[in-house]
Amino acid sequence: MRRLYDWVLAWSEKPSAAAALFTLAFAESSFFPIPPDVLLIPLVLGARRRWFRLALMTTIASALGGMFGYLIGWKLWWSVAGEFTPVAEFFFRVIPGFTRELFHAMQIKYDLYNFWIVFTAGFTPIPYKIITISAGAFKVGFPVFLAASIISRGARFFIIAWLVHHFGEPIRRVIDKYFNWLALVFTVLLILGFILLKQVF
Repeated sequence: MRRLYDWVLAWSEKPSAAAALFTLAFAESSFFPIPPDVLLIPLVLGARRRWFRLALMTTIASALGGMFGYLIGWKLWWSVAGEFTPVAEFFFRVIPGFTRELFHAMQIKYDLYNFWIVFTAGFTPIPYKIITISAGAFKVGFPVFLAASIISRGARFFIIAWLVHHFGEPIRRVIDKYFNWLALVFTVLLILGFILLKQVF
């Protein structure tokens, strides 16, 4: 992971850096397990004057990816007979903690708190892709879904990018010195996100 971090940081001035960040942010919202923060932080560290553009691009890509996840749930989740499709079964197999029981439990919560569920998942370590797909499968109102996604994802990425921009060198020194510990904390937060999702539903 240390080599990966150094490699990603070296991308900050390369022409392909923005494309890589956009692709990661899009994919993470619908199927990929690694959040874009991992790439956003070193890119802003390497090009601090571009923090606003990088945050905006990450937000747009993530929202588009969320729309793609919503489309998966809306169009590809149920068969004509109302059963789970092979696409749904695939996601149950590959996404940790995403079970049929959890999926069905979400429907009741969506009826009560649709905006806040999407917003919370977009801003916290709760796996956002699970929410985007299930929101489409349960036909959550698309305007509500899109508004919650843009607000939560935008708040998250702009806050992170601004903090890195504003405290760049101290943050860089902290990352360099405590990288292994920070990687461990990130992994724990990701696991806690899955646990919290199961507790809420």
